Amino acid sequence: MLVLRLLNVVAPAYFLCISLVTFVLQIFVFIPSMFRDPSTTPLFSPALLHGALFLFLSANALGNYVLVIQNSPEDLGKDLNLGKGAEVAEWLDGSRSPGSALPGTHFCRLCARVTQRHDHHCFFTGNCIGSRNMRNFIMFCLYTSLACLDSLVAGMAYISATLSMSFADPLAFLALLPHSISQFFSGALLSSEMFVILMLYLWLGIGLACAGFCCHQLLLILRGQTRYQVRKGVVVRARPWRENLQEVFGKKWLLGLLIPVQNVESSCHRQKEK
Repeated sequence: MLVLRLLNVVAPAYFLCISLVTFVLQIFVFIPSMFRDPSTTPLFSPALLHGALFLFLSANALGNYVLVIQNSPEDLGKDLNLGKGAEVAEWLDGSRSPGSALPGTHFCRLCARVTQRHDHHCFFTGNCIGSRNMRNFIMFCLYTSLACLDSLVAGMAYISATLSMSFADPLAFLALLPHSISQFFSGALLSSEMFVILMLYLWLGIGLACAGFCCHQLLLILRGQTRYQVRKGVVVRARPWRENLQEVFGKKWLLGLLIPVQNVESSCHRQKEK
């Protein structure tokens, strides 16, 4: 439990550090060195267009990241009669969930609260993912994967020009790391260039992980399930996939694709209003 709590603090700091390094490399290294074209006008220069694209992806990723943290799932345990004595201990150690009171609820020991439509606990945000922040979490994963892909392409172009390498062969990227390590220890490769190469593989890993996680979450949403329900084998009522999508993304879903906006109201709110 102590290790999980430590990871819950270290992981967000690690993500913010990677984001800062990516921003510095893109703005101050890749764009100034790789997008110099004096024949074009400043308004439509490749450097300006690529910089605007990267800032758009980064702003959406960071904005949705903040909204995931701000829109924490409500602590439904305050409104539930969880019992006393040994029964309270069972709630607190997570061995029971108040599914009989409100379907789709679960007690998270790291957050110390009971949330509705609990999906999972995200260590990179230090927060539980539920009905209030699911859309922002999916948008965060989507734009993080796109920002990593953009950084990967720009970084490969930078390394290709700096080291006079060609990535026409698909296996060239796989052989880049072991070849670079040998050159680094032999003194033929600078530490800054080696750092960029390591970041290429880090962007690739984070980008693929976020893209896979985003696709997996969308599949669960189409089925009207959460990861917690799948893990526990909870049977959910079958509904049209359009209703499941609208419950998470709302009617103004297109706005959420362009700018970070607050998530739609949770089903818990709608039940209370009724």
